[in-house]
Amino acid sequence: MSAPRTDVEQVERANTAFYEAMERGDFELLSALWLAPLDTADDDIEGEGAVISCVHPGWPVLNGRGEVLRSYALIMANTEYIQFFLTDVHVSVAGDTALVTCTENILSGGPAPDDSDELGPLVGQLVVATNVFRRTADGWKLWTHHASPVLTESGEDEDEETPG
Repeated sequence: MSAPRTDVEQVERANTAFYEAMERGDFELLSALWLAPLDTADDDIEGEGAVISCVHPGWPVLNGRGEVLRSYALIMANTEYIQFFLTDVHVSVAGDTALVTCTENILSGGPAPDDSDELGPLVGQLVVATNVFRRTADGWKLWTHHASPVLTESGEDEDEETPG
């Protein structure tokens, strides 16, 4: 595979790496994909750099590298299997900031029941996400991730309204 040539391609690659790290449960890689305080310290009057943030579906806002990375460690420790099928991916780049919006079609499974070696039940979920990246000397890094569940209508209501 050739190296990405444009900013949009580089951001797409960074976004994909984020989801692949989650799928593999690779906490080291996932951590490396997020901004660190020194990545943006020159841009900040206080010299502390940009503060990262994250909103997981149904969670409150998490601010700061410690809180955000701790949340991913917890998710990885309690999820046996997760797979993301990204659709509706849109990338916009303005200078050193990039915005990615996408739909996360998620398939996940929890830990196996105590008396079994098999995966727990698989669950599908539809989530829309916004990922903001900043350009650093080491490439594009995640600044914020905000994910929100998509509410869908159940088929049960339709069945009740169908004359029969």
